[in-house]
Amino acid sequence: MTEPASLCFLCGRPLGARIEWHHPIPKSKGGRGTAPVHPICHRAIHANVTNKQLETRYASAEALRTHPEIAKFLAWIRDKEPDFHAPTRRRKSL
Repeated sequence: MTEPASLCFLCGRPLGARIEWHHPIPKSKGGRGTAPVHPICHRAIHANVTNKQLETRYASAEALRTHPEIAKFLAWIRDKEPDFHAPTRRRKSL
């Protein structure tokens, strides 16, 4: 059962008007649970971490926050408004 959305799974900031639902373990890898995230946070996850990595190393918010690029993103986003959005660049090495 999915809990009510109030804080973002990744950054922990209050959610805004737009909410997306992230599968910590991708559906393609058998994941069923979801967690609420800001759209920009959702894009940052998928721009920096593959589904295989999500399945094996980064299924929890705590683990995702240790990823170097995600950590940089979180430092940058921490003071932004809940509905802040900006283009997300995909890493070239994926």
